[in-house]
Amino acid sequence: MARGALRLALCLAVALCLCGGARNAAAAAVAAERKVVGVHELRRGGDFSIKVTNWGATLMSVILPDSKGNFDDVVLGYDTVAEYVVRTKEAAIIAITGSGSKFNLFPLVPHRVHVNVQNGTAYFGGLIGRVANRIAGARFTLDGKAYRLYRNDGNNSLHGGHRGFSKVIWTVKEHVAGGDSPYITLYYHSFDGEQGFPGDLDVYVTYQLSPPHVLTVRMNATARDMATPVNLAHHAYWNLGGHGSGPAVLLRETVQLLASRYTPVADAATLIPTAALAPVAGTPYDLRAPVPLGARLARLLRRDGGDGVAGFDTNYAVDGGAAGSSSSLRPVARVRDGATGRAMELWADQPGVQFYTANGLAGGVRGKGGSVYERYGALCLETQGFPDAVNHPGFPSQILRPGQVYKHDMVFKFTF
Repeated sequence: MARGALRLALCLAVALCLCGGARNAAAAAVAAERKVVGVHELRRGGDFSIKVTNWGATLMSVILPDSKGNFDDVVLGYDTVAEYVVRTKEAAIIAITGSGSKFNLFPLVPHRVHVNVQNGTAYFGGLIGRVANRIAGARFTLDGKAYRLYRNDGNNSLHGGHRGFSKVIWTVKEHVAGGDSPYITLYYHSFDGEQGFPGDLDVYVTYQLSPPHVLTVRMNATARDMATPVNLAHHAYWNLGGHGSGPAVLLRETVQLLASRYTPVADAATLIPTAALAPVAGTPYDLRAPVPLGARLARLLRRDGGDGVAGFDTNYAVDGGAAGSSSSLRPVARVRDGATGRAMELWADQPGVQFYTANGLAGGVRGKGGSVYERYGALCLETQGFPDAVNHPGFPSQILRPGQVYKHDMVFKFTF
């Protein structure tokens, strides 16, 4: 550890001690392990590339041509790793040094510091876990034992808690930057009790590019010693017209979801599902045929806007996803931007998909290249198990037991 960085870590440890944030600041400083957070590129040929950081196993960019050969980045996010990482209000708990594409992070309380993603709850491109989406009351019972989780969404747990998998440092295990099928594999050990979840969990995610223009996100997890709920998801924000093109472009795109049912919620403010599965037929949630997103969103707001619905933030039951079945890839969604000719088809093996129209970006968030991201300026397609499944026995189970392997594959096929 460089002398300047060590001095900074020691100063921060003292600050933590003064703030009551560490029992033994000196020991924390000595134990502070240098961890490098970097940006890693995968490039296939001259017209398809992505960037990934091991901060949150986050997808930072996806660059593709359009029908005229013009290139755009089609996912929202930030230019640098540092913009994804901020200090919390508790005190200075992370020192960031370095420049360019790599930053050295010194967590002063290893594994248990609280960190946040820039602008709070956007989760741009992050890998979500241990349990994606919401758990009502931030509690559940498993094998007769009650567990209480970190509350970070009112009284509920959202996307793994205050410090979910999108807010931790992953380890790069393999990285092949070029060739016909470049890939990167990242690993994270989630410890017993992290954010309230039981048991140690080993988690891997692989991003891979394949011909002609296919992005695969492959997630798996293994429980070491205790049963635990697991529901991983990927939180990319897509706009096929370009990340900064905004709602005017997104709302002209056509969207199709291969889902005949959805999980209605009792309250639009909490988004906790009832135990029901409702048909989409005859409702604004019916996206089974390609439809301009703007028209369908307007219909939804006319019907439900008075009840607090701000846009789509809805879990759909993917057709063919029988309860408990997540072993085979199925078509989930198709999105097309007519002006650029870009289209995206998503296949996955999970029973549900959360369709989200970036309702939370109201007020604007400054992103890559100075772009201001606005509400309805992107869409998310988060394949997943059903929300709050740990409290709904009728939903597909998310309980992973020792010796079992959780698997979740997403395949994005791009054309232009």
